[in-house]
Amino acid sequence: MDLQKEAFNKIRDESRAAALELLRAANPPSSCVLVVGCSSSEILGERIGQGSSEEAARAVFSGIYPVLSEKGIFLAAQCCEHLNRAIVVEKSAARERGLEPVCVVPRVKAGGSFATISYETFSNPVVVEAIKADLGMDIGDTLIGMHLKSVAVPIRLSINSIGGAHLTCAMTRPKYIGGSRAVYLPE
Repeated sequence: MDLQKEAFNKIRDESRAAALELLRAANPPSSCVLVVGCSSSEILGERIGQGSSEEAARAVFSGIYPVLSEKGIFLAAQCCEHLNRAIVVEKSAARERGLEPVCVVPRVKAGGSFATISYETFSNPVVVEAIKADLGMDIGDTLIGMHLKSVAVPIRLSINSIGGAHLTCAMTRPKYIGGSRAVYLPE
């Protein structure tokens, strides 16, 4: 096996392990949404946006997507800032959440490699401007917070990087409102 293939297999395996660990920690219900921001440049040790790699993005996608599909969880792939961090989702996920599709197709240099691979691989992809996801994986500090529900709770995984990219994960919970007299539901 050549070194490049071995490196991409490692990226796939790290991505899969991170997704599994995140789902174990968050224990989400099926049909929830996991937003993933992914800098393939950072994974390969480059500065974000400077070394985009479809192969690295495909490795991450092939590690994460089967895990989510098996659990009935929707993947939302965040585009890069050239598409205003729009989101690629399956049309059924957009419809279920009342999200209006926009008229754009991500490409490596305008949307990013991970969003492009997601768009090309989903069975019926659409792009939406925004989503309020239940879970998040930020691979390479891509700033996914705008696509998470209001109260994001960091989840520390045993895996803190994928390739050369820093990994941050989160789950969300409902807001606590009220005050000292309020009674809250157990989490």
